[in-house]
Amino acid sequence: MNKKAKIIAVVNQKGGVGKTTTSINLAAALVAKKKKVLLVDSDPQGNCSSGVGINMKKVRVHLYHAYSSGYSAAEVRLSTHIKNLDIIPSSIDLVAAEIEMIGLENRESQLKFTLEPLIHEYDYILIDCAPSLGLLTLNALTTSDSVLIPMQCEYFAMEGLAQLVTTIRSVKKSFNKSLFIEGLVLTMFDKRNKLTHQVAAEVKNHFVNQLFTTVIPRNVRLSECPSHGKSIIEYDKNSSGAIAYINLAKEFLEKQRK
Repeated sequence: MNKKAKIIAVVNQKGGVGKTTTSINLAAALVAKKKKVLLVDSDPQGNCSSGVGINMKKVRVHLYHAYSSGYSAAEVRLSTHIKNLDIIPSSIDLVAAEIEMIGLENRESQLKFTLEPLIHEYDYILIDCAPSLGLLTLNALTTSDSVLIPMQCEYFAMEGLAQLVTTIRSVKKSFNKSLFIEGLVLTMFDKRNKLTHQVAAEVKNHFVNQLFTTVIPRNVRLSECPSHGKSIIEYDKNSSGAIAYINLAKEFLEKQRK
């Protein structure tokens, strides 16, 4: 594969907005559309890793070791039970990497150096970021071609979004001139809730061409599948959550052709 993978950071500094859910299920939906995908779990909580069925108690090396112990990306990469979906897993040790990197000269580019040897092996690389705007997220933004922002339709969403957009602009100016916002995807969408529609309208108003038409609904099956280590497409392909992520992948791929 000579084609270079497109790298997408899945970012929102607010927790609980469906970031990891989106990383896993968009990746699985892209694989279902015949794409080869690498997930990078850049969150010390490691939910992306367990969400695709990785038992971290049995994993000897992970992303932390690529940052701190000179392991290559190929050495810390694992296959998942889904064909054509690989992952670089994470654990709580990753917190230490943020501290250890502070003194490095190119501290914001460590992940870029790590992933460089793998970029011709995949169609897409999705980086699931921690719910913060620290050094791990800075590395993800410096490494990525674009940013995907999952956001919940709630009162404080726009406030957090403004801060995130400022950070993206700052990274673009200082470290990654070609970085752009791939799009925003509304998650945990409850069509019966008036506030949901108000926030959605406000986001659409501010990000006219960057808001995905597909919305991810509140769905019990979506919240159940991580505890089984499965994507929603494997867990219940007929659920509203699975249909939404398949549609998001389709919309995402159509966008790539433009």
